[in-house]
Amino acid sequence: MEEELLIAFDSTQQALRAEMLLEYAEIEIDIFPTPKEITAGCAMSIQFFRGAIGEVRKIIAEQDVEIRGIYGKDNKGIGYTLITEGEGVDE
Repeated sequence: MEEELLIAFDSTQQALRAEMLLEYAEIEIDIFPTPKEITAGCAMSIQFFRGAIGEVRKIIAEQDVEIRGIYGKDNKGIGYTLITEGEGVDE
């Protein structure tokens, strides 16, 4: 099964904007409560499959969506590890 990643946001407005943009791009996403171990200003996160990370990063960068970061499960599969910070998502 493909790994699921999570985008965390500092504002609900940016989360809703990202949701609209990613759905428009036909990227499979789910709205997900932000895990308590990820400190964010918004209780809503977007979950997506790792295979779409390139397209997700491109959309976030091109549309200037403000994010806290993109996170993946840690090695133990319990917590989360930061993959990409909010700044420089267009690597």
